Amino acid sequence: MPRAAHNLIHALRAFIGAREGATAVEFAFIVGPLLMLIFGILELALVFMMSTALESATTSAARAIRTGELQTSGGTRESFAEAVCDRMSWLGPSCGSNLYVDVRTYDDFTSLKDDPAEGGSTFNENNTCWSPGGPADIVLVRTYYSWQIFTPLISNALVNSGTDKRLLTAVDAFRNEPYSDQAPSGAGCK
Repeated sequence: MPRAAHNLIHALRAFIGAREGATAVEFAFIVGPLLMLIFGILELALVFMMSTALESATTSAARAIRTGELQTSGGTRESFAEAVCDRMSWLGPSCGSNLYVDVRTYDDFTSLKDDPAEGGSTFNENNTCWSPGGPADIVLVRTYYSWQIFTPLISNALVNSGTDKRLLTAVDAFRNEPYSDQAPSGAGCK
């Protein structure tokens, strides 16, 4: 056997038996799925965090409707949306453009279940209402936030509105307190 062929066979056997780079090759095989799993977990955590923040901000801002503070001060849909966004200030200026508000008044709590917008129908931003009601009215406050999904492969599981968007919803139903814009009679210190 010629010397060159012998050297070639020896080099091939040494290459096949080498184990120094095995860990790097194995890591190269799993790094893609591992990163997708990590990013997917982080994306899901962000969606849950945003959903919780929206619920908390909606409930907190709806208190101004429940107590009549918003109605007696001439509050509007925009001022209510701003109050919700103020409680989620970490979102920055994008909150106002991605937040939708729907506030409706009902005669009784049974009417809530008969609401076509309540029965799981598709959200339509052109079919929102602003009716915070008066003293002792039943009010349903709904806020919707369009959250951008960033992780490419998980977007198919999380997207529910439009391209790469998740529509988050928060709901608060209550009876307004029997507030009045007039001071109570006989008030004062004795």
